[in-house]
Amino acid sequence: MAEQNILKEMFFDGEDLTEKQRQIIIAAIESFSEKGFAATSTSEIAKKAGVAEGTIFRHYKTKKELLLSIVSPVMSKLISPFIMKDLYKVIDQRYEKYEDFLRAMIYNRKEFLIKNLPVLKIMVQEIPFHDELREQFKEHVAKEIYQRMSKFVEHYKQKGEIIEMPTFSIIRFTATSIIGHVLARYVFFPEANWDDEAEIDRTIHFIMHGLAAKQ
Repeated sequence: MAEQNILKEMFFDGEDLTEKQRQIIIAAIESFSEKGFAATSTSEIAKKAGVAEGTIFRHYKTKKELLLSIVSPVMSKLISPFIMKDLYKVIDQRYEKYEDFLRAMIYNRKEFLIKNLPVLKIMVQEIPFHDELREQFKEHVAKEIYQRMSKFVEHYKQKGEIIEMPTFSIIRFTATSIIGHVLARYVFFPEANWDDEAEIDRTIHFIMHGLAAKQ
């Protein structure tokens, strides 16, 4: 039920879609998330949606057009403003230490990923292979986050919390470590025997070992 509400909020509110289009989108999200874009056939999507395969092609000329119809709303409606608004709850606060910010960021992204896992798995799987998706990601996510994070990092550099290093590099090291932890935990190796608190501590230690200013 919660997943259906998320899909409705992302794709259906304010959109002039037929009931069959809605079923196709939901079926495509489930199939792309489970098997990946390349391994999913339109006949599988049609069967899961309860429609004829020809119905898909009446609405979407190609399988890729169907993929873009899913990811584009994710970028414009979910990431901007939903992800960004949620992320700003962390970024816009002032933490005593950079380490405190890292911990808050990891918990924030963890909760968000769990809530939106099917669609975000599609993004992670397909963005590297489609130029259109990469451009949308840069436009809706990367630029906005970088602008906010730059001010945040400069604040902690001035406090002496982290070493003097190009801001872009600090953001890159921080983001890849946090994203890598969350994706490994919930997308790539969810079946592993995880000690969540210990792994979060290790991730933070790993970042701070390279970024902490020398005393």
